[in-house]
Amino acid sequence: MIYVGIDIAKTNHYASIVDYSTGEVIEKPFLVTNNKQGFDLLYSKLRNFDKDNILIGLESTAHYGNNLIFYFHEKQFKLGIINPIQTSTLRKTRIRKVKNDKVDSMLICEALSLGYYNLLSDYDIKLLEIKSLCRFHKDLKEKASEAKIQLKTYVDQLFPELNSFFKDNLDLKTAHELLKCYQSPLDIINVNLTKLSNLLVCSSRGKYDKSRAIELKDLASNSVGINNHALSIQIKMTIELIELLESQIKDIEKQVSDFIKKSDNVITSIPGIGYMTAAIIISEIGDINRFHNPSQVLAFAGLDPSVKQSGNFNASSTRMSKRGSPLLRYALILAANNVQLNTKTFNDYYNMKRLQGKLHYNALGHCAGKLVRNIFYMLKHNVKFNLD
Repeated sequence: MIYVGIDIAKTNHYASIVDYSTGEVIEKPFLVTNNKQGFDLLYSKLRNFDKDNILIGLESTAHYGNNLIFYFHEKQFKLGIINPIQTSTLRKTRIRKVKNDKVDSMLICEALSLGYYNLLSDYDIKLLEIKSLCRFHKDLKEKASEAKIQLKTYVDQLFPELNSFFKDNLDLKTAHELLKCYQSPLDIINVNLTKLSNLLVCSSRGKYDKSRAIELKDLASNSVGINNHALSIQIKMTIELIELLESQIKDIEKQVSDFIKKSDNVITSIPGIGYMTAAIIISEIGDINRFHNPSQVLAFAGLDPSVKQSGNFNASSTRMSKRGSPLLRYALILAANNVQLNTKTFNDYYNMKRLQGKLHYNALGHCAGKLVRNIFYMLKHNVKFNLD
């Protein structure tokens, strides 16, 4: 078997080609620029060999290798994705501590020869788009959460009494509509009562009436907030940012949901798992056939227990390793909580773990392990969820 190890970087990659059946180094580490010229150069060194006897390997680092993956997948080469932890472990076994792109490309060849890779399938390629959307969705939600925290910080300074008026929930549509028009206590004092009342009534569908408008004016008259025009601008723009992010989040959720509905994946038959969570689990796991057992999926998600053993000592309790995909781990924990709330079998299992002294998240970790075993079987055999 001929192994092609590629160390991925932003601008320039390094590749090595080794025939492990003979031990011959066909190509010592050479530069592969991150453009068509560089890709064509690498292809020219492989075109005379049998594709079935070639395995191209690269680490799963960021997005810089995606173009290379699509390029060689279209040319029907086999591609193996390696967890960087595996190559790091191999590097630590060396007496000399050397780390550079050239050495790493040879190390990737060795990792391939030891079977430290997941073979990329056609299905994985199809899922790359949905995987990208799911990760972008997570980024947008984090930005929206940060913006909401920032909004509260600004309001605490300009009009702190507004928090009690909205019962510490500035995420309400009514709060947003009010603050887009009137940010400071002075703005509230100066606005006509009828106009203020109409805004509150319309944006809250009658929940906030004229009496609440009078209450708000009274709060503004006695506010201890600072008079700062810059804060007014920041509040207005932060709300616009939040609304933009939430609109984008909804658009992505619709696209992802449409994809999952069309795929009719068996995971959606599990009570408590929505389309977005299902999409994350499906896209992060990829082709289930690259896993031989549920334990490998657990390890891939970082839900497997870390091992603490030395001599005659064995730790009686260990934490999850958290060394795999953080997004998959998040989705599985979230799904486990929803499933245990919606199915008696999982709820009984959760309660049993709590009675054993496990804390909430620890018990959910055990439920996630049980859920992974179910998901593994369902995907392997293409059967819907059934606990009977």
